[in-house]
This record gives sequence, C-alpha cells and structure tokens, in this order.
Amino acid sequence: MALTREEVLNVAKLARLEFKEEEIIRFQADLNNILNYIDVLAEVNTDDIEPLVQVHDTGVKLREDVIKESLTSEEAMKNAPASEHGALIVPKVIGE
Repeated sequence: MALTREEVLNVAKLARLEFKEEEIIRFQADLNNILNYIDVLAEVNTDDIEPLVQVHDTGVKLREDVIKESLTSEEAMKNAPASEHGALIVPKVIGE
C-alpha cells in the first residue's frame, strides 16, 4: 500500500502542518518505506512465539505492599507557605 501525494497532504492537514514541496516528496517516500517495512513484518511467522509480557526474565521489581502510617493534615500543612481550613492556598494560574 503506497501513499499518494494527496494522502500525505491530507495527513499534514489533519496534523495542522505545512511543508515545502521537497519535504512532501521526502515524507511521501519515508512513509511509504515505513509501510513497506510493516508489510515485511506482517509476513513473519509468529505462530510459535509466546506473547512478551516483560523484556527481562526477572520480571518487575515491585516494593512490598505494606500499609504505613501517613502524615496527618496538620503535619502536611506545616511546610505549606499558606493554608486555610486544611487546604493549601496557591497562586491562581488559570484565567489570567
């Protein structure tokens, strides 16, 4: 499946990108090379291959799930620059 120039322009339009003519030609060739490689990968027989869950045999190293005592609201607010009624007061950053 090869992409046409119009399809490359449509993808660029959807991504809100503008390209020069030589860039469009280069991207068309690059995208077609990628699609050709995907076609090659689709031909590989993977019937006897187990799905890969982890790259390493050791698996994921997770910490022990132990319930610990957490900070109280008062302890958490001790280092806060400003607080009121158990809530942090922060500068307004939206709508300015």
